[in-house]
Amino acid sequence: MGIERPILLDLPAEWAGERVVLRRWREEDAAALFAAIAASRDHLARWFPWPAQHREVDDTRAFIREQGGHWSLHRHAGLGICRRADGALLGSLGVSARDWSVPAFELGYWLGRDAEGRGYASEAVRLMTRFLFEGLRAERVAIGCDARNARSKAVPERLGFVLEGRLRRDSLAPDGTVRDSLVYAMIPDDYERARATWPRDDPPGTPE
Repeated sequence: MGIERPILLDLPAEWAGERVVLRRWREEDAAALFAAIAASRDHLARWFPWPAQHREVDDTRAFIREQGGHWSLHRHAGLGICRRADGALLGSLGVSARDWSVPAFELGYWLGRDAEGRGYASEAVRLMTRFLFEGLRAERVAIGCDARNARSKAVPERLGFVLEGRLRRDSLAPDGTVRDSLVYAMIPDDYERARATWPRDDPPGTPE
């Protein structure tokens, strides 16, 4: 059980679904990513503290370089969610390795305001969840979100993640209010049940 030397894994650089492609950030994405954040800044800042860290393109370029370091160490993978038809940047999916010895992972995601409500986040999470269970033999994949974020919590609920609990007044929201967090998770038995109900995507490749 578990992966003893995860740094030796050769992870795919992208995962292609029916409508979206997940791919690691490139430095040339800085302008497009900054523009996407700026266009939805007020919307994103309601739920996340990090939009305030992207005040100019160089801030976003520095972020992308940091993500490259995390990728190399296999601690965190920051991925762009792109529309497959035209490559347009829709948002981002983050994958954190919580414990490679299990292995256990956590997912986070956001979409620009104009991309919400079209199933892109669900497809992106489904695509990565499939890879984590089938490619990396995950024992647990978790998603946490603000209890008030109806769109964010709808994604794990739609995909068959199990609501494990509500952490009452556990953290501060970006506006300084104390919020509750919801914790959803999927383990292998949950995954086997859920994937039978999912649309069939081409499964992502397994690392060598």
